[in-house]
Amino acid sequence: MKKFLTLALSALLTMGLLTACGGKTTDKTVDLTAFYNTLAEEYGWAEDAASSGEEDIMMINLEGDMLEGSYPGLADVATKQLIAKAPMISAVVNEIVLAECGTEEDAATAASILQDRVDAQAEGGAWYPESMETWSNAQVVQNGTYVAMIATADHQEEIAEQFNALFA
Repeated sequence: MKKFLTLALSALLTMGLLTACGGKTTDKTVDLTAFYNTLAEEYGWAEDAASSGEEDIMMINLEGDMLEGSYPGLADVATKQLIAKAPMISAVVNEIVLAECGTEEDAATAASILQDRVDAQAEGGAWYPESMETWSNAQVVQNGTYVAMIATADHQEEIAEQFNALFA
């Protein structure tokens, strides 16, 4: 009886440990458009010439062929929300991708695609040494079904912290 009880307790503890090792999940719903708009206002990312000031960076949506060219396969990942922005023309690295995926597996796939972009740009795709260095510091962050790729020259850490704070 003692052996059975010891074995049962060991199995129960092992299952508890394995359950605790699961990925970080969240039940929160985050409005990624609102989050991006807050960032755009804070950091001067304009959507069009009418709202652009002298210091603003003109950001465009990456869709269709432009999305596929920058992030091959990302359009095939099931997403509930997807925001992919890059500057129209800029010598400064400033790419932001925010996604809510259907499942954590989809989020992991999206994170892998985004990391491939970061790696390719850091390894020479960005052409200029300063740009490649910025890309080498870019971050891909996953929180449950949410993923962000943050590649900015100036506000890298701040934006990653703000993204992670959405899930705290």
